Amino acid sequence: MADQPMPARDKRKPAAYGRGIVIFLVLAVLTIIELLVSTAMGGSLVLLFIIALIKASLILQYFMHVSSLWREEAH
Repeated sequence: MADQPMPARDKRKPAAYGRGIVIFLVLAVLTIIELLVSTAMGGSLVLLFIIALIKASLILQYFMHVSSLWREEAH
C-alpha cells in the first residue's frame, strides 16, 4: 500500500496546513500588535483600523477562499 502514489489532492494538504499555520501565527502577532497599540500608544484609531483591515483581508483570502469566487475552475 505504501508503493501507491498519493492522489494530487493529498499532496496539497501539507502545503495547505502549513499555510494555515503561518496565517494563524500572523493573525496572532497582529492581535498582539493591536493590544500594544491600544495600551501603549493610546489607542491610535487609524493604526488599529489599518491592522483590522489587514486581518480581515487575511481571513477572507485564506480561510474563506473569497478569491476563488472569481476563478472559473473553482466552481
